[in-house]
Amino acid sequence: MLKKILFGCCLVALVVVGSVIIFYQKVDSYLTQSLQLPTEQQFVTIHQGESLRSVLRSFEDKSWLHPSIAAHLMHRFYPALAKIKVGTYQVQSGETLHNVLQRFTAGDEYQFTITLIEGSRFHDVLKKLATESHLKHEIQSMSEAEIAKRLSIDKPKLEGLFLAETYHYTAGTSDIDILKRANQKLNSVLQHTWENRQNGLPLRSPYEALTLASIIEKETAIKDERQRIASVFINRLNKRMRLQTDPTVIYGMGSRYDGNIRKKDLLTPTPYNTYVIRGLPPTPIAIVGRGAIHAALNPEVSDYLYFVASGNGGHVFSKSLAEHNAAVKRYLKQLRTKK
Repeated sequence: MLKKILFGCCLVALVVVGSVIIFYQKVDSYLTQSLQLPTEQQFVTIHQGESLRSVLRSFEDKSWLHPSIAAHLMHRFYPALAKIKVGTYQVQSGETLHNVLQRFTAGDEYQFTITLIEGSRFHDVLKKLATESHLKHEIQSMSEAEIAKRLSIDKPKLEGLFLAETYHYTAGTSDIDILKRANQKLNSVLQHTWENRQNGLPLRSPYEALTLASIIEKETAIKDERQRIASVFINRLNKRMRLQTDPTVIYGMGSRYDGNIRKKDLLTPTPYNTYVIRGLPPTPIAIVGRGAIHAALNPEVSDYLYFVASGNGGHVFSKSLAEHNAAVKRYLKQLRTKK
């Protein structure tokens, strides 16, 4: 009788162990299968309170995975994989389910990027933020003054107060947070460069340096020209000459600018028209990158006072008005020849 009981117990144990092994193999096979997505990659958002089972069910419903009883057993055999975190993740077609779940449990959310372009205006930055579908939009109904208050910025205008750079963020980040980071990064770079600036510059504050940097940014896209262009403006400031730079005229014209600057525009007073005012305009005219800030505070040492477009993307620099007028004539002749 005892032998029969022992035999029965052993048989039950074997059945249980065998069942466990079979189910484990099913779960293991389920984990190692590759996701079959309709495109190369997809985004998956896990919401607060969502369980592993509901995520797996959605994968199966979309035919990304083959349905299996293993989905119901996952949390028993791999409890660590059930601790998925809220967030938005990117999954790749052909990636194993195990790799995907490891990312979900690590909270390794997808890093979206937004790039603020050198030379952009504040309204361009706002438009760029508005197109980012994974951001939380808070500033669309705010005035510039309200945005400044949220950012704790004590300036009448926000023009130029954000560093042109690429910023990473996770889904649900607010647009105001991107602006805050861009402003903090600008302040950090500007202050560091200001503290290590060239001696004897006619700039009274980091804000004036930023204003000059914005003009440099608008005048050239050529990296190797920035410090030379900066030297022209520094030399003119030292000599109390008007800067006479077209980008400031364009900025001051606002919506009146139609792509052309006429003689009357050069003579029309605005706070930004450097053909009329002396010194720098009251605010920056665009956002800048690190290179323009460095150039403004570390200009080339030169005697140049003028520059004009060369016709091939760069500029011709001159030390006297006579040289400059000759360079302008050559440029205009080149333009007529191209027509």
